[in-house]
Amino acid sequence: MNLNRRQFSALAGATLLSRALPDLNAQADDKRIGYCIVGLGRISMDHFMPGVKMSSQSKITGIVSGHPDKARKMAAQYGVPENSIYTYETYDQIRDNKAIDAVYIALPNNMHAEYTIRGAKAAKHVLCEKPMCTSVADAHAMIDACRQAEVKLLIAYRCQYEPTNLRAISLIREGRLGTVQAIESANGFNIRSGEWRLNKKMAGGGPLLDVGIYSLNACRYLTGEEPAEVKAYSTTIDHDGRFDQVEENTSWTMKFPSGIVAACNTSYGADMNGFYRVHGSKGVLNVESAFPYEGQHLTASFNDKTSLDEPNPAKDPSHFVRMADYFSNCILKNEEPKTNGEEGLRDIEWISRIYESCGLSL
Repeated sequence: MNLNRRQFSALAGATLLSRALPDLNAQADDKRIGYCIVGLGRISMDHFMPGVKMSSQSKITGIVSGHPDKARKMAAQYGVPENSIYTYETYDQIRDNKAIDAVYIALPNNMHAEYTIRGAKAAKHVLCEKPMCTSVADAHAMIDACRQAEVKLLIAYRCQYEPTNLRAISLIREGRLGTVQAIESANGFNIRSGEWRLNKKMAGGGPLLDVGIYSLNACRYLTGEEPAEVKAYSTTIDHDGRFDQVEENTSWTMKFPSGIVAACNTSYGADMNGFYRVHGSKGVLNVESAFPYEGQHLTASFNDKTSLDEPNPAKDPSHFVRMADYFSNCILKNEEPKTNGEEGLRDIEWISRIYESCGLSL
């Protein structure tokens, strides 16, 4: 189905948040999936938790934090009882809390594996932020732990549930661009000193793991293929003390089995408005602000002189509403999530290959 600009804008608003999901508003509250938030950082407090509050199938039922005052404040805001507030030391006790069905892991990268595995051992489903972890071995361990515990694991690739990115995939699969020839993508920002992301132990690497992973994952879901080979370069240009442990820039190319070549850049030294551009034999498609929490805008021009201009007016935290309710729906229906542990593992494997090409290690 092809939509004009006005139709798409209307479709992508508030109604679109629940269109693809079953309407469970009539169900009792105890049918909603209860999430325990593990880590009270910006992404959990400013985005995921407000998204869950707006959702139809999800609710906040527990909090894990090392900051008691912050935890009590957020618990009061979301109606979480005091006996459902945990520390990192008492985290395993969530096993006994029947109100908690799943955990949302929003910790520094190097802690994802431990708290996913502990969550699985506590018999809770796991929604883990990306990147999945900081090593291929940890990714396998996370998948194995969730499989053994018979719980579901979803990696938070919210763009794979966002309407503009889904629209881009649909246009490519429908053949509107003809045969895809090449993809360009970039994503980055100018990082401040003191960020934990500049600590190699905590982050696992530089911008590739943090924001470059969006371009990597996008090239995979746009093509529907896995790369056949990669070539990469890593540089540090600003010797100002920020990049003593991690690289500043990474650029890489990926050749896919079909012959498509993707060229990607990521940086901690420059603001890059995350985008991708797909070139095909019948036209070109561009999504500018493809990866941020709002502001997605798809444009395309075709050889038959037609074009598309489709801004998405949905505001943050709409991505998190869709993602949380999608995972809740998977739990309720006992369905395997689209962006499961294997999807996260594949990105970690390719990130490891990119770093190897740069002469670095993950």
